[in-house]
Amino acid sequence: MVIPKEQPTMILKANVMNGAQLERSLARIAHEIIEKNNGADQICLLGIKRRGIPMASIIHDNILKFEGIDVPVGHVDISLYRDDLSEISESPETAGCSIPVKLSDYTVILIDDVLFTGRTVRAAIEAVFSHGRPKAIQLAVLIDRGHRELPIRPDYVGKNIPTSRNELVAVKLESVDGETGADLYELD
Repeated sequence: MVIPKEQPTMILKANVMNGAQLERSLARIAHEIIEKNNGADQICLLGIKRRGIPMASIIHDNILKFEGIDVPVGHVDISLYRDDLSEISESPETAGCSIPVKLSDYTVILIDDVLFTGRTVRAAIEAVFSHGRPKAIQLAVLIDRGHRELPIRPDYVGKNIPTSRNELVAVKLESVDGETGADLYELD
């Protein structure tokens, strides 16, 4: 029998990004991706499930607008690659991965909303390698909140927000949450 953990109370501390700031950050990240990769001809965007997927779509649309290049977009579901799998569920559900290209021909840009310990990114890298070996893997995150437990650093960051371990950053996207922005909560 699995005893459900009691959910902590969340107290809103601050709005750290409104919708316009979030959209500008994703546009800036798209420009930085183009610049660092000398264009967008050989990149593939892979959103990390859940909010990384719509963020990848937004970055794709920005690259298309800025460069006129329709870069391939897919997603990775890291559920089966997590190192804390047994703590999450006895039988995790997975939506699988959607990788639209032969990875060896592309630099993969992994996209996620919040970078915290680095464990999600490690799992995403493992998921990518289970499908092939890309030229390189880069990481784009909307918010880096610190507290890394693994030697992982993002190549593209929308905003750095120093947090304590008892705080939580929640990103909201219109397509998932009905509104856009990012909030900082204190866990009670």
